[in-house]
Amino acid sequence: MNAFALSSAADETITVTVRGDWSIRQGLPSIMPVQQQLVGAVRRTRLESANLGKWDSALVAFLLMIESKCKDRGIDVDTTSLPPSLQKLIELARAAPGRAPEKTQPTSFLARIGTSTLREGRGLLRSVEFVGESLIALGKVLRRQAKYRTTDLFLTIQECSVEALPIVSIISLLVGMILAFVGAVQLRRFGADIYDANLVAVAMTREMAAIMTAIVLAGRTGAAFAAQIAAMQGNEEIDALSTLGISPIEFLVMPRMLALVMMTPLLCIYADLMGILGGFLVGINTLDVTSTAYLMQTQAAVTVADFAIGIVKASVFGALVAVTGCLRGIEAGRSAADVGAAATSAVVSGILAIIIADAIFAVLLNILGM
Repeated sequence: MNAFALSSAADETITVTVRGDWSIRQGLPSIMPVQQQLVGAVRRTRLESANLGKWDSALVAFLLMIESKCKDRGIDVDTTSLPPSLQKLIELARAAPGRAPEKTQPTSFLARIGTSTLREGRGLLRSVEFVGESLIALGKVLRRQAKYRTTDLFLTIQECSVEALPIVSIISLLVGMILAFVGAVQLRRFGADIYDANLVAVAMTREMAAIMTAIVLAGRTGAAFAAQIAAMQGNEEIDALSTLGISPIEFLVMPRMLALVMMTPLLCIYADLMGILGGFLVGINTLDVTSTAYLMQTQAAVTVADFAIGIVKASVFGALVAVTGCLRGIEAGRSAADVGAAATSAVVSGILAIIIADAIFAVLLNILGM
């Protein structure tokens, strides 16, 4: 049973004697009697033992609590009368680093701006570093030196291609129909109903199919990548890969990036067809245009360059979705809440990267006259 005794001496010293068995299961006795003695002219506290039986960390914790109260009052503590093994444990506990105080958020407006700028700068630097590591890993893949499982690659291809067809079909069909309705309202005023086919076909092949497919993949596949890798981060699986000498970038990121870069253009072509089909259904039912005339006008409006531009955009967008999703997963913390935060951040970052990349494409194509 946890027990101790108090005694005082004429030389302004109190003695705390611990005895019996000390177990954490029995809890710790109150140190209130000791605190009551630490008043007046007490200059020193001696810790000693007598008839001490079995003990565990409960005894160390109790003695450290007494020592802490003594130090708060400027009273010296003498532990030389304790067993050597107990003295060593107390010294180890003293040497253990304390918990670092939490950093307070600066209250000044300029300080908050500076802190946010530095944080975003570090995030941008990590992103550039991650892209560089991904390019190095891609070079190893091309040289067949990368360490990853082909089964993971094929499984990811299935997840981001075949399983994404239903949502891509619905969205592309509806976008094509919306474009056809909007064009029909305006073109009908000028008696140019037939050019509704040009509007739908060119818009889908050059812009809308690639953008809508990429946004769907960012919300569906990019978030899944971030959640999967963040969960691995929480389970310390990524640390285990690094310990085994396997690069997490090669093993986890490369299969996902390759799958999206290969499958996004194919999904884009499928979205082109579904969008043109949506415009065709609206055109032949709401405009004074025959099905043959609509299809011939579509064929005349769309060129190989339009398809190529859309496919190149889709490949770039797929790479951006994969990079942002995997990056947010790698950067995630180790709690369950961080998994959801990583998925949300992956969607937002992915869509933002897609829009910025599409704007850059628009400027470059305008400069090149395409």
